[in-house]
Amino acid sequence: MRRLRVSADLPASFMIGIDTNVLVRYLAQDDAKQSASATRFIETHLSERSPGFISLVVLVELCWVLERLYSATPQEIGETVADLLETPRFHLQQREVVQEAVRLFQDRKSSKAGLADLLVAQLALHAGCSAIVSFDRAAVRGAGMTLLD
Repeated sequence: MRRLRVSADLPASFMIGIDTNVLVRYLAQDDAKQSASATRFIETHLSERSPGFISLVVLVELCWVLERLYSATPQEIGETVADLLETPRFHLQQREVVQEAVRLFQDRKSSKAGLADLLVAQLALHAGCSAIVSFDRAAVRGAGMTLLD
């Protein structure tokens, strides 16, 4: 197994990708050994100059894991992603699109659309799509997608 060794020969500014399981351990603190390792790494080696990269795939997986395995409420998931956006030691892929999805998610009234649905819709719109099709009626109602019959 390859272990990361942060040494003096690395450039003063670099970015390291973070997998979903590391982020989950850091946020959930549910496994003593892995949570301690994730926390030590994130709080010691990541900074605004050398942030941890959170891809869109990791972000969507994180939403799924928090909801399904940790029974996080939609509000808790929205707050968690908003906190990640505000933390200088993290760099989120397509940050502006994620911010827009979080804003729409937090502004929603009674929609059943999840943050991941809103993120999918915002990514498609920002890519120039004229419509986003789905079989998911909640995503159609809450994220502005078009129902595919």
